[in-house]
Amino acid sequence: MSDSLNVLQEQVAQALLDCGAVVFTPHEPITFKSGIRAPVYVDNRRLPFWPDQWRVVIECFQQMIAAHTLAFDVIAGIEAAGIPHSAALAYALGRPSVFVRKQAKPHGTQSRIEGGAVRDRRVLLIEDLVTTGSSSLSGVAALRGDGALVEDCLCITTYGFPEARHAFDAAHVRLYPLTPFSAVVVEASRRGLFGQPELEVLEAWMRDPHGWTGADDADGDHTEP
Repeated sequence: MSDSLNVLQEQVAQALLDCGAVVFTPHEPITFKSGIRAPVYVDNRRLPFWPDQWRVVIECFQQMIAAHTLAFDVIAGIEAAGIPHSAALAYALGRPSVFVRKQAKPHGTQSRIEGGAVRDRRVLLIEDLVTTGSSSLSGVAALRGDGALVEDCLCITTYGFPEARHAFDAAHVRLYPLTPFSAVVVEASRRGLFGQPELEVLEAWMRDPHGWTGADDADGDHTEP
C-alpha cells in the first residue's frame, strides 16, 4: 500500500474516533442485524453532526477515487446511512446522485432507485459501513436491474469479514474501504481508549466473529443501532 493511502486510513480512523462513531463494548456485546455478536459497533450516522470530521471523510473519498482512477457517471448511496455521504460526495464532485431504497415502494414505479435514470450509466456505490456485504450487494442488484453498470463500491470502513470479500468477488464488485476496522483499533489503542484485556477481546472477535460469543455478556443482548 502506498504511503498516501496509509495516511488516508489514519486520517479516517482518527475522524471516526474524534466524533465518537466507534463504540467499544467488550463487556456488553451487541448483536448485529446479521446475527453476529460483537464487542464493538461503528455508527457513521454521527458524522454529519461533526462537519470537520465529515469533511475529512468526503475529501478522503475523493482521494481514493483519484488513487484508483475510478470512472463513473453517477454516485449512489444505500438507504439510509449511505445517503448523506453519497450526496455530499456527488455535490463536491459536481456529479449526479441517486439513492437506493432497501425495498421498493408499493406504489408508483416500484423502482428502488430514486433521483434519476441510471440505465446504461456507470454508477459508483457509496456505503457507510460494510459488515457482511448483503445490503450493499442488494443495492448493486437493484441498480443493475435498472440497467446500470456497477463495478466499484467505496465505503468508510469495513470489518474485513472474509464472507464480505467473497460476496463482493462473486458479484464482480471491487470494494474500496477508506480505512479497515483494524486500523481504527490500532488508533484507539494508541489513544489508550482500552487496555490489553479489551484489546485481546477485540482481536479474538476479529479472528472469529461468528464463533465469538462474549464471555462477559451478563446483561443480555444489545441490538445494533
